[in-house]
Amino acid sequence: MRGGSADVVETKYADVGTGVTLAFAHAGAGGVPLLLIHGWPETRRIWSRNIAPLARAGFEVIAPDLRGFGDSSLAEDGCYDPAAYATDLHRLVKGLGHASCMAAGGDLGGVVMLDLGLRFPGFVERQCFFNSNPPYVKQVLDAAGVHDDLPRSKRPSADYFLRQGHEPDKLMAELDTPDLRRRYIASFYTHRLWAGPGGFTMHDVAFHTEPFADADKLRASFGSYEVACGTKKPSAVPKLFEIHPVPALVLYGDADHVVAPTFPAKCAATFGDVLGPFVVPGAGHFLQWERAELFNKALAHFLR
Repeated sequence: MRGGSADVVETKYADVGTGVTLAFAHAGAGGVPLLLIHGWPETRRIWSRNIAPLARAGFEVIAPDLRGFGDSSLAEDGCYDPAAYATDLHRLVKGLGHASCMAAGGDLGGVVMLDLGLRFPGFVERQCFFNSNPPYVKQVLDAAGVHDDLPRSKRPSADYFLRQGHEPDKLMAELDTPDLRRRYIASFYTHRLWAGPGGFTMHDVAFHTEPFADADKLRASFGSYEVACGTKKPSAVPKLFEIHPVPALVLYGDADHVVAPTFPAKCAATFGDVLGPFVVPGAGHFLQWERAELFNKALAHFLR
């Protein structure tokens, strides 16, 4: 390898020319570029168990905070949607000297990764997609016999989605202290059952909730939900409604209580070149943290 340099994880900052400065973890310079895209309610901290091992496996790991999250800046244009996130990430990776990259993403990060691969053809060479919203191609899903999930208004786990998308300012008025904001985010790592049993200690929860104590950052993080609910106009139409051609390793943590059980079947129908979907027993929504060793090995084998 590179004399142990793969173990050195640096925090860097990049002005990506969109009115945004992205903070990102960077390790393994000289390896195959690998972009790790976090979801919600996450920051680049969710990749803490993956960055150094993947760098040692031969990757140049780039793990940013999306605009408005963590240590990245708020967006001057106020846009927080898949197209805006994808454009930032494309500029970040290109600015590091790479014409293309490998990628991995779950939750919102998975959606952003799908948009990135279609918005900039050839940019994402291979991808790992897990516990997120697959491409939506109704005629393909109908032909495969895969039915739509219940409307969000009827899902017991979707109250957060509807509130963040339809009444974000009212919700923020209720979360009017740093402690309340952190408690709100902590619920997704604990009693809302997104994670598998024992997936996060209280120390882990404190680590992941700390960035969301900032009221402006938490409010910005609701932007993608506003777009999804149709209460805010996106910066551009998201590219999520066609068969996805980028070769994909698809994983599913079956202890997740927010992503529907139809996830594997939907992915099998809407990815053009798919390995899997593979169910990872005992893992929940935060698969890269909960089953880090398995996740790292799977990425190393598939993306190489």
